[in-house]
Amino acid sequence: MKKSTIFVALAVASLGMTAAQASEFDGLYLGVKAGLNRSDITGATTASKENVETFGFEEGYNWDMGGYLLGGSFFADLNQKTNRTAVAVYSGSNTIGLDLKLGLPNGNLMPYAKAGWDRTNGMGAFPASQFKYTNDLHLGLGVEYKLAQNWSFAGEWTKSASKTLGSKLRNDNFTVGLNYYFNTPAAAPIVVAAAPAVVREAPKPAPAPKEAWKVIMEEKPVRIEGASFDKESAKLKPTADAKLQQVIDFASKYPDADLEVSGHTSSPGSDAYNQKLSEKRAAAVKAHLVKKGVAADRIIAKGYGETMPVADNSTKEGRAANRRVEVRYTIREEKKVRVQ
Repeated sequence: MKKSTIFVALAVASLGMTAAQASEFDGLYLGVKAGLNRSDITGATTASKENVETFGFEEGYNWDMGGYLLGGSFFADLNQKTNRTAVAVYSGSNTIGLDLKLGLPNGNLMPYAKAGWDRTNGMGAFPASQFKYTNDLHLGLGVEYKLAQNWSFAGEWTKSASKTLGSKLRNDNFTVGLNYYFNTPAAAPIVVAAAPAVVREAPKPAPAPKEAWKVIMEEKPVRIEGASFDKESAKLKPTADAKLQQVIDFASKYPDADLEVSGHTSSPGSDAYNQKLSEKRAAAVKAHLVKKGVAADRIIAKGYGETMPVADNSTKEGRAANRRVEVRYTIREEKKVRVQ
């Protein structure tokens, strides 16, 4: 009989989080928001400070600059009318404008600042009605959280002050909103690693009177292409079926084979997030193999987070190489070799 050990390394590269996670928020997006508008009029004419509902939408585009984010957006705020005097005189304002954004992502969270131009139109009765399409400075602060691959939640404060005829209309808006990102992640590149061939000789048995035998173990590399994931996802893409079928065929041919699935990530992002993501991807590969008939007790799935890089995490290419899943197969056969 033979006794050999075959190691099969399957490396699956999947786009994860870049430095400071700027790529989680890059690309085209569209958002809606609602909240509280607090405004008043001061100067030559006045109106008391009042709170009223506000609604709006925003369309923009963000660019990943490697560690921080730059963006530009068009927005519209529809501040509702309210009574601002002792008598029933209702007024409000609508604002449209363009903003530049600076974001500092950290994992799925991104605080940001805005600055730009707005054009305000007073609505309803005087004195708000005197503000006709005034051009003003628009400022804002906010924080955005990525809920899923294409969805994020944002909380924001913005401020503008419109001036005309010696009067000033001040708007402070406090809103929450939901954004949809249209960016489509690229398929993960596939990296295949193979263990070097090694021959180890086991201790020789006691000599027999006429002839002796020894048992050897052989290790041979087998190369198989890997499966792939979407960015920040542990769900296998449909293209993985054909690639993993090679692994399934191998496991069927060698029913005594043991399989170890290990997930890895690049270094950006928190240790806890990377550890959890690596475990999910390893578990996804195991679940696929079990579904196709490989016994679960033959498979061990582990996540190693960012602790075992194969390339330099300070470069984009290195981070891509470190985002992977490796599957190692081991089979044992006995082989007797006659000793002369």
